[in-house]
Amino acid sequence: MSATTAGSRTSPAPEPKTPAGRRGHRNTSEKWGHPFTYFVALLFIGVCVAPVLHIVLGGFRTNAQITSSPAGLPRPWVVDNYTSVLKSRLFWGEFANSLVVGLASTVGIVVLGLMVSFVIARYDFRLKGAMYSLFAAGLMFPMVVAITPLYLVIKDFGLVDNLLGIIIPQIAFGLPVTVIILVPFLRAIPNEIEEAAAIDGASRLGFFFRMVIPLSLPGVVTVSILAFIGSWNNYVLPLYVLNTQANYTLPLGVQAFSSQYSTNTAQVLAFTSLAMLPALIFFSVFEKRIVGGLTGAVKG
Repeated sequence: MSATTAGSRTSPAPEPKTPAGRRGHRNTSEKWGHPFTYFVALLFIGVCVAPVLHIVLGGFRTNAQITSSPAGLPRPWVVDNYTSVLKSRLFWGEFANSLVVGLASTVGIVVLGLMVSFVIARYDFRLKGAMYSLFAAGLMFPMVVAITPLYLVIKDFGLVDNLLGIIIPQIAFGLPVTVIILVPFLRAIPNEIEEAAAIDGASRLGFFFRMVIPLSLPGVVTVSILAFIGSWNNYVLPLYVLNTQANYTLPLGVQAFSSQYSTNTAQVLAFTSLAMLPALIFFSVFEKRIVGGLTGAVKG
């Protein structure tokens, strides 16, 4: 009887065997992703990089080469266009103006944005949510929309054709992004750290300088990079405010140089390449910090 029962037991069905080749193909696909994804990514990279390469390589060509073959490679390579721009006092003067405006705007945006974000994130007061919503609403009003009334205000303060007429508005319009990014960082700091600092005798300002700034450093680096690149590439505000070429920033200087030397296409391309090169290098070096800072802001 027991033998019959044992023989009548139903054995589990064998699992279907997956061919080794198909399993290996699936593992490889999961590891490397679908080829179509790489195709789309390379397509977007090509669309972004191709104009930059065309401008940079065009600076190494002559006007005759550009006229005969607009999309060709330099044959032979000519460096006179770049050397003539680098020897120009006009280029270095505009470079210095852009550097002063970029650094001053970045310092103002980071310092004021960090202080405002600290108050919103760590203090409880009336209209706290309204203040944060006001900064968030500032993201919906770019500088281009308010350029006419902004110019009138700058004119009333006597800052036309003055670098301060660019620095102060850029600080004001850079604060919304800075506050939106930094507030989550400062909220994520545990209250226990602040309580421990208070027990050790640290004041609010002591806690801010000793603990808050080091802990929020990734977000500070992120907003600093975004502020500097935005200031370096700003074109509309200098176009309205600056009148003297000695005060031009590089984006405005590129436009003026293109108009003045419109027949010398190769030299215009060289000037444009050198004008955008600092921002490209700056962004490429700190790209990972930007992504890491924004990721921390989202998690916070």
